[in-house]
Amino acid sequence: MSDLPFPVMPAPDASVRRARPADAEAMAALTLASWRTQPADLLPAETLEAVTVDEVAADWRDAVSAPPSMRHVVLAALESDEVVGYVVVAPSRDPDSDGQSGEIVDLVVRGDRVRHGHGSRLLSAAVDSLRETGGGELLVWVAVGDDPRMAFLASAGLAADGASRTLDGGPGAAALRQVRWSARID
Repeated sequence: MSDLPFPVMPAPDASVRRARPADAEAMAALTLASWRTQPADLLPAETLEAVTVDEVAADWRDAVSAPPSMRHVVLAALESDEVVGYVVVAPSRDPDSDGQSGEIVDLVVRGDRVRHGHGSRLLSAAVDSLRETGGGELLVWVAVGDDPRMAFLASAGLAADGASRTLDGGPGAAALRQVRWSARID
């Protein structure tokens, strides 16, 4: 046995883990900040003003505490102990999916923490989560014109697969045209 002291190993300053109910307020703030960066005709100001952090946090607590299935997963990106991003994974509802396909419903990283690796860690953890529940295909719907997100997905090995859709924005909001990106993960 040595008399040398045991070295103190540094703790990672960036990580991903399953989201917890205590993360709800931080995730709600990230959600609202993300919504506020959308073009004004997608989410009208009066709609954004009507939504409170507490309402969104309550939805996050429900999503984290009682997911509809084992394939519904919310993961949080951490920098030290602070939540700086999240990804939501769910079974794909696309009619042409193979039944094992999973979809990234949302992936958000705080604006000042973009390009620090959090998005890549979240995407990797989402793929790991999908593999644990059967693999298949990873699907991500991306707004037409969101070139930074498309470049990020392309760098991770996903590609546009030819599918597209238009979401009705509702009263006072513009329709949202999206293209689907995908990759086999099994």
